[in-house]
Amino acid sequence: MVREWDPRTASSAEIASLLATLNAVLAADLPQDPPWREASLREYLAEVMPGERRISWIAQGEPTAPGDTGAVLGQVHVLLLGDIGVLEVLVHPSARRTGLGRDLVLRAARRVYQEGFRSIGVEVVGDTPAIGFYESLGFNREYVETRSVLDLTTVDWAELAGMATGISAGYQLEFFPGGPPDDLIEAYARAKAEVRDVDDGELRPSSYDPERLRDSLDTLHRRGMKPYIVLARHEQSGEVAGLTEVVVPAQHPTRADQYDTIVAQDHRGYGIDRAIKARMLLELRSAEPELIEVQTWNAQANEAMLKVNAELGYRPDRDWCEYSVDVAELVHRLDPPR
Repeated sequence: MVREWDPRTASSAEIASLLATLNAVLAADLPQDPPWREASLREYLAEVMPGERRISWIAQGEPTAPGDTGAVLGQVHVLLLGDIGVLEVLVHPSARRTGLGRDLVLRAARRVYQEGFRSIGVEVVGDTPAIGFYESLGFNREYVETRSVLDLTTVDWAELAGMATGISAGYQLEFFPGGPPDDLIEAYARAKAEVRDVDDGELRPSSYDPERLRDSLDTLHRRGMKPYIVLARHEQSGEVAGLTEVVVPAQHPTRADQYDTIVAQDHRGYGIDRAIKARMLLELRSAEPELIEVQTWNAQANEAMLKVNAELGYRPDRDWCEYSVDVAELVHRLDPPR
């Protein structure tokens, strides 16, 4: 049975069953990734940015006992933002090749079409069955990043401390757990806005407007995801010359996610990028004692950041691909008129 589903009102049993399916998928497709936990999972699934909406469906198996609603075998949600619907599909390995994934995509595509959106996008992990699945449905690859992972147990902390101080005179590094203070939000947003034209993919947009940035930080906290910020301040002007962001999710606190790392154009060439990322790792070592790994995503064209990450000890892991499709064509393909 497939039905529309709201994580805010879902039973604890449904949340736990969905978590079990998610971890079964990770074990099959990404066995090196840490399993997720139930901590703040409901909030992670329910909370969105102002102006965005998420619509979800779940597929459940047959009940096995009185009062049981059946195990969650699959889930799809679509995040409606801007002019695109961003899709995420989860199917338990035991339920694959049954048509369930196709049915879930169709349900979401119909709704996206009814809502007046023209396209659907999806992030797809390389070397997993999802690549062939989405390509068979007519999705086209638009953008590719490489995910790299840093194993903190392999880090030479003394060497890292040297990297954190390897910055030219005239700059001061500052660490802010939880996000930048409000008096720095505008300068922080200006630094991010300066590089907004860099092609960093469309499905994980950054926040360049001060109010949008405040909303983004608030949403992260509501979803159980703690942001950490290290920024480089230009001492003479007081401007934010560079920044790096890492988020530690309650759902998988042993592996953190690297978000933006930015150095303003006028401040490049002074060792800021490597210093702020090294300082971040040193701070996380004490702030997040459970943390074992940090993962980051970079376009292959971003040679400077790839070089910095390699110096810090990151190792390439998998490609991370963005696909898209015209929603009307997708609905017609999956549900042709009879």
